[in-house]
Amino acid sequence: MPYTSGFVIHPFAPLPEFQLPLAVHIVHLSFPNTSSAIAKTMDSVHEIAITGQNLPAKYIYTDSINPSQDPSIPLPLLEIPVIDFNRLATPSIGTGEELERLRSALSSYGCVMVTNHRVASSLMDRVRLVFKQFLALPMEERLKWQKEVDGFDGYGSDMIVTKDVAVVHDFTARLRLITWPEDRRQMKYWPEKPHDFREVLDEYSSKLRVLHDATLKAMARSLNLEDDSTFLKVIREGGTISSRFNFYPPCPTPDRVLGLKPHSDGTVITFVLQDREVEGLQVLKDEQWFRVPIVADGLVLNVGDQLEIMSNGEFKSPVHRVVLNPKRERISVVIASFPQEGRQIEPLEDLVSGERPRLYRQVKYSVVAQVGYYHSGMRLADVARI
Repeated sequence: MPYTSGFVIHPFAPLPEFQLPLAVHIVHLSFPNTSSAIAKTMDSVHEIAITGQNLPAKYIYTDSINPSQDPSIPLPLLEIPVIDFNRLATPSIGTGEELERLRSALSSYGCVMVTNHRVASSLMDRVRLVFKQFLALPMEERLKWQKEVDGFDGYGSDMIVTKDVAVVHDFTARLRLITWPEDRRQMKYWPEKPHDFREVLDEYSSKLRVLHDATLKAMARSLNLEDDSTFLKVIREGGTISSRFNFYPPCPTPDRVLGLKPHSDGTVITFVLQDREVEGLQVLKDEQWFRVPIVADGLVLNVGDQLEIMSNGEFKSPVHRVVLNPKRERISVVIASFPQEGRQIEPLEDLVSGERPRLYRQVKYSVVAQVGYYHSGMRLADVARI
C-alpha cells in the first residue's frame, strides 16, 4: 500500500462520487512578488543538495516510507518483462509472438523494458551528459530557464498542491519541455547552455517520437484493433509530447524522503531513460514494492492512465515512485505523451462487448486535475471506474 503524507488511498480502490470534481480543490502556491524570492524557491532542492543544509520539514514523511520493511533488507528486484522493439517493428515470424508478450506484460505489469529500440547508446549518453552539464551551471545560469510559479515548462520544482491536504514535497528538481509538435515548443525555456543542449534534445526527442508512434501502433495491433493508429490519433489530434529531466540529490534519510511520491502517470504512455548506475524507480505490484532494474540501453515503458481508460482496462497504469540514494545523486529523462486539454477520454467501442462491458466513465483530460490526483494519491483510472 503506498505511503503518502498523512493519508493513504489504496491505488486500486474505488473512489466515492464526491471526490470526482477534484480540480476545484487545486490551488497554486503564492510567493512574494520579487525575482529573488521566486528564484530561491525554484532552485531550493538543488541549493540544499549543493550546500548540504538540513532538509526542511516539508520534504520529510513522519513515518518510514516502508513501515513494514526491514531497512537492512533491500526490496526485491522486479522481473520486468523485456520487449524487443525490432521484433515488434519488423514483419517476421516472431512478430505475433512479441505482440502477445507485449499485451500480456502491459495487462499484468503495466510496464516493460524496451530493448533494440533503434536509439543509439551514444545518443542516450549525450542526453544524460548535457543534463548533468546543465546541473553543473551556477544557479544564476540555471535560473535563466526557470519555470513560472504557476507554469509547467522550464526548470524548477513542482509548485501545485491541494489546499485541503498537507502534502509532503518531492525532493527533486526538474526541467520540463514540450518537444512535439514543434510549433508548441516554448524555446525561452530550452537551455542554451551547455551549447549543444537544444541540438541533443531535438535529436533525442525525434528518435523517441518514432519509437512512441510505433509502440502505440503495436499496442493497438496486440488488441486486434483494425486501425492500428487508434491510440495514436489521441496524440496527433491536438496532443503533445514532452520531455522531463529529473534530478534527485543524495539524501541522508532515504527512508523518510521521496524523489517522487507513489502515483500513476496521467499520460498516454511514458518512456523513462534511467540513470546508468543508480537505481531509484520502484513499482507497486501485488501490494509489494519492487525495484526496477537498470538494463544497459533499455528504456522503461509505462502505460498511462489515459491509455488504461481507452483500452477499457486491457492495459494497466502501474503505481510507481522514486526513492533516493543516501550517497549518490541520480538523474532520469522522461518522454511522455498527453491528450489535448479538454479532450474526452473513454474506452474504445471496439474494446467493449458483452463479454467485457465498459469499465470506465468518460473523463475530460485536464492538466490541473492530473496534478491534483498526483498530490492526493489518486489514480485517474480509479476516478473514472464505473
